[in-house]
Amino acid sequence: MIARIWQGWAPRATADDYQQHYEAEVAEHLRQAPGFRGARLLRRDDGDEVMFTSLTFFASLNDVRAFAGEDLERAVVEEAARRVLSRWDDHVTHHEVAADIQK
Repeated sequence: MIARIWQGWAPRATADDYQQHYEAEVAEHLRQAPGFRGARLLRRDDGDEVMFTSLTFFASLNDVRAFAGEDLERAVVEEAARRVLSRWDDHVTHHEVAADIQK
């Protein structure tokens, strides 16, 4: 399994808007992607902003490619997210999941 990791920052005033966007629109887009295995959105205060870390899980790099396109390292940041984020990473990282421990 592959973890795709990305970070973005929002002003406190629009942080809840980004979270709602992720839970609705991003989630729907991800659920339609082949090989999608799950996602987590992490949130923490970071000075005057809120930092979000998105962890998405796919069965393989080919499934990531189907979601993100040929440039696997390019972040997929929808226009609705761009309107509420103050900044974001243009690139993502991919990691092989070495252990998956769940309750």
